[in-house]
Amino acid sequence: MAEHPIQGLMKTAMESIKDMVDVNTIVGDAVETPDGTIIIPISRVSFGFAAGGANSEPEENDHQSQTVNSFGGGSGAGVSVKPVGFLVCSPVSGVRFMPVEGNLVYGRMLDLVPKVLSTIQEMLDGKKSDELDELAETAETQS
Repeated sequence: MAEHPIQGLMKTAMESIKDMVDVNTIVGDAVETPDGTIIIPISRVSFGFAAGGANSEPEENDHQSQTVNSFGGGSGAGVSVKPVGFLVCSPVSGVRFMPVEGNLVYGRMLDLVPKVLSTIQEMLDGKKSDELDELAETAETQS
């Protein structure tokens, strides 16, 4: 069976999308700085695709147009790439996500949560050891 003309339109559009979008479009190539920090760009990619067509039937009394395939159609595709942020892997500060836009104060607060929790944990551990030292001293003085 012969290939329908709409198949060619769809094939061309899909190949074009395949050429435009690959994994390196979403997660970019890593860049390493002299201090050992690795920066990876992250993007949001959205794409759309549409194809359509129609055949026109020849009239019964028109013998010349019965041999002509009258098809009309079209296809289209679109891609949108929007940078979201950067994944920063630093030997000093660990792994962080730095957004391109948005509420920077909120993002910075989220970055600080692990540090605050570890500081509180250290304070509690230090307080517990101080309390244990005090209990040991009072036990020694009472005996």
